[in-house]
Amino acid sequence: MSPATSIVATAVKILQAHSRTALLFTAAAFAAIPIGGARAEYPERPVTIISCFPAGGGTDIAVRLISNQLGEALGKSVIVENRAGAGGSLGTALVARATPDGYTLLGCSSAFVVNPSLYANVTYDPFKDFTPIMVLGAAPNLFVVPSQSKIKTMGDFVAEAKAHPGKLNWTSPGAGTTPQLAGELLKTAADIDIVHIPFTGAGPAMNAVLGGQVDMYAGNYGSIGALLTSVRPLAVTSDKRWPDLPDAPTLAELGIKSPPTDTFQALLAPAGTPQPIIDRLVKELTAILARPDVQEKYAKIGLPVVAEGPDAFHARIAREVPMYKAVIDKAGLKIE
Repeated sequence: MSPATSIVATAVKILQAHSRTALLFTAAAFAAIPIGGARAEYPERPVTIISCFPAGGGTDIAVRLISNQLGEALGKSVIVENRAGAGGSLGTALVARATPDGYTLLGCSSAFVVNPSLYANVTYDPFKDFTPIMVLGAAPNLFVVPSQSKIKTMGDFVAEAKAHPGKLNWTSPGAGTTPQLAGELLKTAADIDIVHIPFTGAGPAMNAVLGGQVDMYAGNYGSIGALLTSVRPLAVTSDKRWPDLPDAPTLAELGIKSPPTDTFQALLAPAGTPQPIIDRLVKELTAILARPDVQEKYAKIGLPVVAEGPDAFHARIAREVPMYKAVIDKAGLKIE
C-alpha cells in the first residue's frame, strides 16, 4: 500500500468512528426526551391549585386537606390559590387558559358540570378545555324537614304536595347548587308543585329550616351532618342508603325515579397536559386518599373519599352535564 493510500484509509476510519459517535450521541439525546413532552423531572417548581371558590368553603378545604401531602409526594410545594367569582366559573376559566404543563391545576366542585348550563356567559367547555384528574370526595344530597314537622316521611311530603299544589315550600343553599337541582329533579319525578325559597348559602337556609320557616330543605350531607339531631331526614339522593343515615331511604326505594345526585370536589388539569404528568398526579393522589388519617379528615367535613380516577371522572362529566342542563332548562334557572 502506497503512503497516499494509507493516509486515505486512515482518514476514512477516523470519519467512520466520529460518525458512529455522533449517531450514538444523537440517539442518547433523543432517548432522554420523554414521550408526550412530559419532563422526567416534573415538577421542577411549585404546583398551584386554583380553588374556584372562596377560602373556607368546601372546595377550598377539600384541596387544602391534601395539598401538603401532595407536595411531599411530588417533592415540591403545592400552593392553593383562591380565585372565586361567578359561582366558580371565574377560576375555572382561568385554568382553562393556563399552560398545560402540570403547574396549574383546578380545584372545583360539582359547579364544574352545572355552570355551563346555568350561566349565560361561561367561557370554558367542560369537555374540550380540561383533562380530569380525580374526584377527591363526594357526598349525597338529603331532603330533611324540621324535627317538629308533622311530615314524617317523604311519602307524607309528596302526598301533602299533591293534595295542596303550591302550598308547601322548600329551600336549598342557593340557585344552581346541586341540592337545588336535586329538588327540581324531585319535583319532576314525583310530579309535585312546591315553591323554592332561595337563600344565599347553606347557613341561612338551615336556620330557616330549624326555625320552621320552610317546610323542607334540600342540602348536601356536609352542611347537614352536624344538625341531624334537629332535623328529620326524609330521603337521600344516592343510589344506596347512606351509612350514617341507615333509616333514610333512597328515592328509588320510594318509587321516585329521580337520578342519583351528589356534590363532588375534584381536581382537573388544562387540556393537553402530558399524560405522564396526569399519571404521576393520579398515582400520588390515589396513595394519599387511601391513608386513614386523610379519610378521617374528609369524613369530618362530610365529604367521604371516593378517589375516582380519570376514566370514572370523565364518565361522570359526560353523564352529569346533560342531566343538569335538562333540569336547569326545564326550571328556567339561567343566570345572566
